Amino acid sequence: MRVAERPDRCALSFAAAFSPALLDPQSEVPTVVTGPGEKIAVKRYNIYRNNVTVSLIDALAAIFPATQRITGVEFFRAMARFHIRATPPTSPLLFEYGRDFPGFIERYEYAQSMPWLADIARLERAWLDSYHAADGETLTSEGLAKISSDGLADAIFVPHPAARIFCSDFATVSIFAANRTEALVGAIEGFAPEDALITRPGLDVVVRRLPAGGAIFLTHLVLGETLGEAAAAAFEASPLFDLPANIAGMVEAGVFMASQYGEL
Repeated sequence: MRVAERPDRCALSFAAAFSPALLDPQSEVPTVVTGPGEKIAVKRYNIYRNNVTVSLIDALAAIFPATQRITGVEFFRAMARFHIRATPPTSPLLFEYGRDFPGFIERYEYAQSMPWLADIARLERAWLDSYHAADGETLTSEGLAKISSDGLADAIFVPHPAARIFCSDFATVSIFAANRTEALVGAIEGFAPEDALITRPGLDVVVRRLPAGGAIFLTHLVLGETLGEAAAAAFEASPLFDLPANIAGMVEAGVFMASQYGEL
């Protein structure tokens, strides 16, 4: 007998007819949506359609608060509405929504006067991913001290799941930090390149501005290269690279896992 399969097939068929018009106010109400007397429930569907859109806009506003503060609420919500129509969600988890939003901002006609805005959104997305990443014990200075001085250059480190490295052609870290609080924002030179390190050594996500060569150094370590190879790449990229300071910084920030590195 195949009777038990019919409800599933009916539900899938109804969803396929019900969903496509939800995010497009210009689309006609699906004929499967009926009210009393089998009449198409236009008003009821439009109310539901509006609620879905508002919920998704609210979700984006929660994920990208600095972006919204920079643009203003009205501009942000209008931009988000266009994004939602172009890119509907594919996951039932709202915090997963918006991964394509920074790219949309980069292409959005009315955001072209703020070329750094997309990178602010990318940094906010990285912040959220770090927040939801798996937990793990971080490498401490005591753990690092267990590596012999002769073996330090050959040490390989395992990145913490919450660690993220973000490079930008703009003053993304400064703009991000200034707009994640309600404090007044002073003058920022937006076209000064800044690199960010996002970590969660404890319960809170921390965003740090990386010093010269820091992003190159950490990127090479995260990719599985030895400390010596990463340091060489950093010195080549920037003569100002400070190896001891960057090693101390990576330990303090909790970039790497404890007891999962190199040969002692």
